[in-house]
Amino acid sequence: MSQRRIALLRGINIGPNKRVAMAELRELCTGAGFADVATYVQSGNLVFSSQARPQRLEAELERLIAERFGFEVGVLVRTRDELAEVVARNPLAGVANEPKRYQVTFLATKAPAELVESLSAVAASSERVEVIGREVYAWHPAGVARSKLWAKLASTGLGIKATSRNWTTVTTLLTMADAP
Repeated sequence: MSQRRIALLRGINIGPNKRVAMAELRELCTGAGFADVATYVQSGNLVFSSQARPQRLEAELERLIAERFGFEVGVLVRTRDELAEVVARNPLAGVANEPKRYQVTFLATKAPAELVESLSAVAASSERVEVIGREVYAWHPAGVARSKLWAKLASTGLGIKATSRNWTTVTTLLTMADAP
C-alpha cells in the first residue's frame, strides 16, 4: 500500500542556477510512478504517495533530476509519520514565536556530537538550537541574514546531506501529506 512521502530538494531556485519548474518536477515524478504528486512553493518541496522506502526514493529522485535537468541536487525524503513526529516534538515551541524565523534542518543521518557542539558554539546568545535525531531545530529571532548559526546550517560544510525549511513550510507539508 502506498504511503505519503515528503521530498525536500536542496538548493534549487535560489538564484539563476539550478532552476526547476514545479510543474516539470510534478510531471517527472508522476511519470516515474509516484502517485498524488503535489508541490509547495518554488523551493523544492514534494508530497506524493509511494511504496518505496525513503532512502530508495532519495536516490531515485536525485537520479531523475540529474537526468532531466542536468545538475545534481541533494534530496531528503521523510515519511508522513516522520514529519508528524518532527512537528509534534517542536522543542522550541516556548520561544519560537515567528514561524518564518524558526527553521528545521533535515539531515540524512543523525548529527555527530562534534557537529552539535559546533552549532551551539556559533549560535548567537539570542538564538536557540536543538538537535534531535536527524533534525536540527533553530530559532533565529533576529532573522537569518547575519546569523552565523544559519550560515553554518545552510553551508555544504556540515559533512551530512542536509536541507532546511521554515516552520510554516514544515507544518504546511504535513497538512498536505494528510490531505486526501
